[in-house]
Order: sequence, then structure tokens, then C-alpha cells
Amino acid sequence: MRSPSACIAVGSRRAVRPKRNTEAMCGIVGYIGNREALPILLGGLETLEYRGYDSSGIAVCVKGGIEITRATGKLIELKKALAGRKVMSESRIGIGHTRWATHGRPTETNAHPHSAGRVSLIHNGIIENYLELRAELEREGCVFKSETDTEVAAHLLNRFLEQGFKPLEAMRLMCGEVRGSYAFLAIDAENPDRILVAKNSTPIILGRGEGENFIASDIPAILPHTRRIVILEDGDLAEVTADSLYIENRGSIVKRQEQTVSWDPITAQKGGFKHFMLKEIYDQARVLSDTLRSRFNEQEGSVQLPELEKLGAKAKEIKRVVLVACGTAWHACLEGKFFIESFARIPCEVDYASEFRYRTSLIDSDTLVIAVSQSGETLDTLGALECASGKGLTLAVCNVVGASICRKADMVLYTHAGPEISVASTKAFTTQLVALELLALYLAERRGTMSTDERRKVLQSLVHLPSAVAQTLRVDAAVAAAAKQLASVRDFLFLGRGTCYPIALEGALKLKEISYIHAEGYPAGEMKHGPIALIDERMPVVMILQREKQLFEKSLSNLKEVEARGARVVVVTDASPEQALGVTPEATIHVPFVSSELSPLLLNIPLQLLAYHVAVMNGTDVDLPRNLAKSVTVE
Repeated sequence: MRSPSACIAVGSRRAVRPKRNTEAMCGIVGYIGNREALPILLGGLETLEYRGYDSSGIAVCVKGGIEITRATGKLIELKKALAGRKVMSESRIGIGHTRWATHGRPTETNAHPHSAGRVSLIHNGIIENYLELRAELEREGCVFKSETDTEVAAHLLNRFLEQGFKPLEAMRLMCGEVRGSYAFLAIDAENPDRILVAKNSTPIILGRGEGENFIASDIPAILPHTRRIVILEDGDLAEVTADSLYIENRGSIVKRQEQTVSWDPITAQKGGFKHFMLKEIYDQARVLSDTLRSRFNEQEGSVQLPELEKLGAKAKEIKRVVLVACGTAWHACLEGKFFIESFARIPCEVDYASEFRYRTSLIDSDTLVIAVSQSGETLDTLGALECASGKGLTLAVCNVVGASICRKADMVLYTHAGPEISVASTKAFTTQLVALELLALYLAERRGTMSTDERRKVLQSLVHLPSAVAQTLRVDAAVAAAAKQLASVRDFLFLGRGTCYPIALEGALKLKEISYIHAEGYPAGEMKHGPIALIDERMPVVMILQREKQLFEKSLSNLKEVEARGARVVVVTDASPEQALGVTPEATIHVPFVSSELSPLLLNIPLQLLAYHVAVMNGTDVDLPRNLAKSVTVE
């Protein structure tokens, strides 16, 4: 894995080269020291405010126990709830959390911190086995107050503490029970001189001070107080007091090197990455967690989207779906068509918004028109939506709360990618795919086109998706090596079949957007009807090879046709390394397999990285490519 950009050293300490995954869309802040904790916690949460959230909360240790304040809405609501709570302002230890706007159930009881007995705990990530753990704890007599996976961790930690285990040992035992991604911070009323920390696949950093220490999910949250940081590794457990940091991993004491941050504000926003695009590629595991959280009940096989109540009431009447979008969002719509037709059994059309708005469109009251846009301000998509308004039911899939398209549509399904700065869309695309899959499941449930067991199986794969994305990102070094061999060519061909055809289109678009190299995406089965004439030893062909049984062998045949013409082949596949391909590609990039529905999302990530590395090697402006804008508000 290649390192993000280095920072300048300060004094004799080494400059920080933070590992990737240095940000989570939900925000975590912790403080212990000799100052009042509350202003420091609120200041840290304000630093994270630009990400947006649906709730926030703070827990502090006071004489006699733990005091908690939580609120829904913006941070100002939490400040109002804290007004006059003098007991909280006197504390010198506390934890705080912001939660990204998940429209599933934005309630005070679902806000963090979560408590059980003597414990209060906050969490970023997803606990994959929380249903079975919850059932086990309920049999033991635990009473749950929220719908979250996080509350399970609070009950487990409290159980082990009550059994007499020391705090960090109890944390170790709790982490041994859970599967998934997490950054945990916890305080114990009976040990009010320490904060317990655990990290796995979700970022957390410690900040060092004099007689005080800080904890955060993102470096900018603690920069006003310290530039001395310690970055925790996967599997690390930490016990943080005002004067010390104790860190262990797998039961053994470890020392993580203290590093010094010397970032300007823009570099801080990038989290130490060289470009926003690379940071946003690495954000994807976290933002997928945020898009999924609170939106389904895995045990019941049910999707919970109360913001689509109007659609739920008419679901059985919908006879046709039309998806309209531009650019990358249009590719997401092509994937959405597969989801909706397969799950909900409704005929689907996908149209370029720029074309849809200028032709006679046959929209009636039984048609659902879905407009997909990252910014919600794309002029062509807004125009297409206006054409459908008053004729059929309209729905916006959007990443920006209150955007024009959201105000114009009858309903809105928000993605939760957070701010996407780079012009080339990456994390917005993946969250659009997940949002459209949730929508398809929602329709299927209300139309009766999938059994509970079938829906539960799909939801189980979604639970594992963020972990699979984090695993997929490990191919970065292999993709960079392939990019080095291909950066000087001037033409690319991307091929895929079935649900991987839209991914071929998206891969080609990313490459041409930021590297200015001509690239074409094509259905692999159609290659022999024209594009095969272009193939020779100078043409790199990127084959997206999905293990899905029906099309795997056919795609493999297309791959052999390409190789026979002397092309330089790069294979991106979720087939196991043991499966003989019968070809010798220049590079093979393997990604994990979660499910046939989610394969396209994982297979797309190496293509994002390929475009990024080729562009960097060619010296183009990755985040601000020529002639392009983030939000296209002109015709």
C-alpha cells in the first residue's frame, strides 16, 4: 500500500504519515485531563459538524456516576439540552459522538452514547453479529432501549465488568464477542479515571498533551489542542488516563510511535492523503456503513425507510420505473435497474436526463420516476424531474440534504457519502448503488415478490459489505503496479457482462475524466460486433470477470478472444485464485466475494484506484480535471 503525502517534521519528532482510513462519517471525540471536558468535547464535535448528522450526545463522569445528554438534529440542539446542566460542566473526563443523518430512525434513544449498568459507550462501524448477541443478552435479562447494534457492546462490556474483570480485560473480552468493524470509546462509572478504547477496521487516534489526553476519529478534531498523535492499529486496545497511554494488541503490550502533525487546514481535511479522490475512495467502507445503518432489520428481513411512506402505500400499483441521471449517477441507475427488476419485478427504464427532458415521455400515475444525483443540483436531472412532476410519483436519490432535486421530488432517499470534494465521483457512486438496492428490497417486500428468507439473505450480505470493501482496498499496491505498466498508453477498453457492464462503463469514465486517456466501456458479448477491430498488442483491455455462474464461462470466452488478438489484459475478478482462467493476463486483481448482487460494487473499487494511479503517474490534476465541474448546473 502506498503512503499518503508526508508532512513536515516539527522539532525532533517524526512527521506523521497517517495510515489510510483516517476518517469516519460519524464523529468520535474523547477527553481526559485537568480541564473542563465539556467545552473540549463540543469543540471537537463542531469540527466534525460539516459532515452532517442526525443526532449527537455526550457522556461525562461525575461524582456518583455518569451523566448523559443526547439530542436529535444539529449540534445546536445538543447545546440547548446541555444548557444549565452545571453538573456536566464540572467533569474532567468524557466522550462525545455525532451521528450522520440516517433517516432510518433518527431518534434520541438511537443516539450515542449508549449505556448499560455502569458503562457508557460510543461506536463507529457495524457489529455484524449483533442480532445473535442481542438475543443472547435478552435471554440473560438485559433490557434494550434502542434499535442499534452499538447497545449490544455496552451490555457486553457491563456484563464483564460486573463479573469482576479489570476494565481493559473486560474490553478485550467484549471485543472477542463481536464481529465487524468498530472504534469503541467507553467510560466506567466505577473507574472514572480512564477511557477505554478499541479499534478494528475503523479509524481512531490518540492525542497527547501535558496532564491530558485526547481521542478522536479524525485528526482535525484535536488539532486545536495538540499536534502530537498516536495512530492505533487494527486489534489495538487502549486504556487512556490523564497522564498515560497503555496500548496492547492480542494480549501483548505494544508501543505505537508518537508522531507530529503539521498540516494546514486543507491538508487536514484531506486526512493526510495526497488528493481528495484517494481519501474519498478510502472513505467508502465507512460511508456505506452510514448509508445502511438503521435502515433495515436483518432478523425480520425487513427494510425500514419511513421517508418513503407514500411509495410504500402505492408499491403494488407501480407498473413501471424510469430512472434518470447523468454521468456516474446514470451508471448507478443501470445497476439499479437490475435490482428493481430482479427483486421487485417491475419493468425498468434508464434514461439520460439530458435526453429525457427533451422528448415525449410517457409518464402516468402508475409510473415511478427516480432521479439520481450526488449534488442534487444537476440541471439536466432537475429538468427531467420537472417533466415528470404531476404525472407520476417522483423520488430523488441524493447526497445533499435540501438540494433542489430533493425539494422538487415527492420523496427523497438520502445517501450518506458525506462531502465529496473531488470532481470524479467515487464514494457517492457506491452509496447510490446501496441506496438503490435498499429501495428495490423495500418495493419487493411491499409487493410480495421476495420471501422473507430471500430478503434476509440479501440483507445479510449488505451487513458484511463494509468489511469486504475495507478488504478490497488492500489491492491498492497491486493496482498501482499495474498502472505503472499502462500509464503511457492512449487507449483503453473496459469489458463486462450483466451487472458488470455498467461497471465497465464507470471504469472507462473514471479513467478518461482524470487522466485524459481515451477509454471505452462495452458489453463483453458485443465486443465481436465492432470493438474487436481495435484490439492489438498496444490496446490494454480491462476485463471485469464476475464469478456469477451464468456469465462466468461466457465472459471467460470473451477474455480468450481478446488475448488471442494480442491485447494487454488486466483481469479484475471476484473468482477465487484457484479457478483456472486459461489465460495469462498482464495483471489479475482479486477482490472478495460477498454476493452476486454486490459483486459489481466491489469490482468497481480497483477501477477507481486504477484511474487514480494512472492520472497521478501522468501528472494530471486529479481532483480538478480540466473542463469538468463537480455540480453541472448548465446545459
